[in-house]
Amino acid sequence: MGRAMAEAIKLHDAVAFSGSFPLLSGVNLCVEVGEVVHLNGANGAGKTSLLRALAGLVAVTQGSISVLGYDLTGERRSVRREVGLVGHQSFLYEDLDAGENLAFWLGTDAGGADRIAAALARVGLAGRLIGAPVSKLSTGQRRRVTLALLFARNQRLWLLDEPHAGLDAAGREIVDSLIVEASRSGTTVVFASHELDHARTIATRSVVMTGGAITLDVPGPIAGGATSGA
Repeated sequence: MGRAMAEAIKLHDAVAFSGSFPLLSGVNLCVEVGEVVHLNGANGAGKTSLLRALAGLVAVTQGSISVLGYDLTGERRSVRREVGLVGHQSFLYEDLDAGENLAFWLGTDAGGADRIAAALARVGLAGRLIGAPVSKLSTGQRRRVTLALLFARNQRLWLLDEPHAGLDAAGREIVDSLIVEASRSGTTVVFASHELDHARTIATRSVVMTGGAITLDVPGPIAGGATSGA
C-alpha cells in the first residue's frame, strides 16, 4: 500500500479483549498524518492496549481500525513494517552491543553502517557505549539504543509508551527533538507519557483515556492527570 493519505489512524467503536477482560471499550479516534498525539490517563486506562492495537499486536474484535490505510480488523501483520513501537520491553539482544543490535534489526542493506552510526549519534551514544554489550548498559542507555533503531528505520508511524522513562534530562530532550523532527518529516506519532512538561511542548493534541475509551479529545496537551503505566 504506502500511498499518501490525510488520515494515518481511524478507529470507530473499537473493542478489544484479553480473554474476557475488555482492553478497549469503544475507542473513537482519528489522527492525521504528521500529528503528534499525547495519550493521557490513569493506570489501567487502556493507553498501552491502544498503542499495541495500532501496532497490530492486539486484535480489535468489534468496531473498526484502520492504520496507514491498512484494515487491521482483517490482517494485522500487514502494517508492522511501517510502524515502530517503543514500549516497556526493548527487544534488544543482551550479548550484542548497540551497533550490532541495530545491524541485526536493520539487516545488511547498502549504507546500513552509515545509518547505524548516524542513528546512534543522534541519540547521544558514542565512544565506549557503542561497543559495550547491552547487558552492561543502564536503563536509560538501553532506551537510547531502542530510540536509535526507531530513528534509523524511517517508519511512518511511531508508537511510544513512556518514551522518557529511565532517561536523564538530556535524554528527555533528545526524545522531544526526535518526535518534533519526525513529525515535521511527515511521520505520525502517538505517545503515552507522564512527563507532562515535555508532552506540553511537543504534542499537537491530547486525548484522555478512561476505562478503555477516549473520554476527552482536545487540541494541545492536557494540563493535568497521570499517564504512568497502562
